[in-house]
Amino acid sequence: MVSMFKVRRWAAAAATVVLSAFGIVAAGQVPASAAPNFQVPFQCGVTVTAATFSGHRPANAVDFQKSGITGMPVIASAPGTVTRVANEGSTSYGRWIEIDHGSGWRTRYAHLSTQEVRVGQSVSLGTQIGKAGATGGVTGPHLHYEQNLNGVSQRVVLHGVAVPYYGKTNFTSRNACGGGGGNPYTPQQVCGSAFSVIDSAALGDAGTTYLLYDGSSGRNCVTTLKATSVGSPSPVSAFLEVEGSARATDSGDYSYYAGPVTKEAASTCVKWGGSVGSRSYTSPFEHCG
Repeated sequence: MVSMFKVRRWAAAAATVVLSAFGIVAAGQVPASAAPNFQVPFQCGVTVTAATFSGHRPANAVDFQKSGITGMPVIASAPGTVTRVANEGSTSYGRWIEIDHGSGWRTRYAHLSTQEVRVGQSVSLGTQIGKAGATGGVTGPHLHYEQNLNGVSQRVVLHGVAVPYYGKTNFTSRNACGGGGGNPYTPQQVCGSAFSVIDSAALGDAGTTYLLYDGSSGRNCVTTLKATSVGSPSPVSAFLEVEGSARATDSGDYSYYAGPVTKEAASTCVKWGGSVGSRSYTSPFEHCG
């Protein structure tokens, strides 16, 4: 059932909504062309220092530092499936976890004091996976964090912002804050509590477009949540297209989000995306069942 919590303020121009036939789409993986919208791996509102330095192994890893970090909850920075829960003892990563986000993207979280997930477990954005600590080959407590693509370490990006290399930069977590950027809504509130996020694409700092799926009804849903001009009407859109049928679009000057746009596709590929202002994303046809 689609949530009725939606709040909009219309500008002079009316929004356009185009809806077409429904279909079923099974959950798939994030395309390599669209990295997950990775978030800071700590709870909403927590400020941590992202430290990068020459000689780090791997070179693009980030060490999150904070006074009293030991025992702080560490949470998934994007939805995915747990692929490693390992313990290297007093060497290397110590206690660490790896999450597969699809299409070659994986994150690693190391030097944990506790691990609270198992291999094969599906996790949502913001799921607690463990607690920070100082296990392994470290001189002090911190969280070692990596974003890897096809096994190669990538420079870390958090809520659409590239971490500077090299130095120390403070980041305040927007993870599971309810849409990020001060937006009080979550994708599930827009689409309905039965839906789960299976894909997302960051629109820079402007917002995020989400693709959700309800396994009980076989429905997909797309919504775009604003992270700028939140609460004031401005252009935003969301669309969902089943291969071989017309695209369904919701666009207009909205205060918080566009959507929900829902469809079924009976094992047919879908194309999805959205925009906030001049920033936009369009997926290829994917999630083909």
